[in-house]
Amino acid sequence: MKLNCVVVDDSNIQRMLITKLVNNHPSLKLIGDFSNAIETKNCLSINDVDIIFLDIEMPVINGFAFLDALKVKPQIIFITVKPDYAVRAFDYDATDYIQKPITSERFDAAVKRALDFYLLKNGSPQEDGEHIFIKSNLKKLKIFTSKIKWVEAYGDYVKVITEDDSNLVLSTMKSFENELPKNKFVRVHKSFIVNIDKVERYNSKFAEIGKSKIPLSRNKKEDLVRALAVG
Repeated sequence: MKLNCVVVDDSNIQRMLITKLVNNHPSLKLIGDFSNAIETKNCLSINDVDIIFLDIEMPVINGFAFLDALKVKPQIIFITVKPDYAVRAFDYDATDYIQKPITSERFDAAVKRALDFYLLKNGSPQEDGEHIFIKSNLKKLKIFTSKIKWVEAYGDYVKVITEDDSNLVLSTMKSFENELPKNKFVRVHKSFIVNIDKVERYNSKFAEIGKSKIPLSRNKKEDLVRALAVG
């Protein structure tokens, strides 16, 4: 699941910084970035947008006036240099209010709040999705396979890396591989299994998932190519 986002900030530098954070986040999809409210409103008229990352102090139409003109409001995460507007911001039911300079940790916390609110309001689309149960730290966890990014050998364990976290499971790679849906996962190395839906690019040595490079065995490359073609 990815939430559609737009970024609105009249500062080119700040807008580039926020769009980079959006593009690097696995649960967000950037629809557009704009320097003013008019362009943003035009975008909203033709796109479904879940979150607006919104500056307040902008020329001609400020952030609050922009929201006043919207009939349907997505979730709003204000990002501004001043703390003075915080109380007023929450009069607009803002999901969060971030003061510049923005950090990736603070940004991620705001996005998590937006995701939680979205799921609370709309229900999790993965509630009845394909899943497996794993045992980690003496707890039995339900993991949706669509959220698994890759699985990595880790001594006598395997490490299961998902969109949300990672967990160690006492298992062999072969045994764990048998638990996963064959049409969505492929063994690309003796120590790695990847979710083909998460692979963004690959070359002769690596399959890339986000910023991570997964080693690709020479004799496994064709398996990945076939899986991606079918998927």
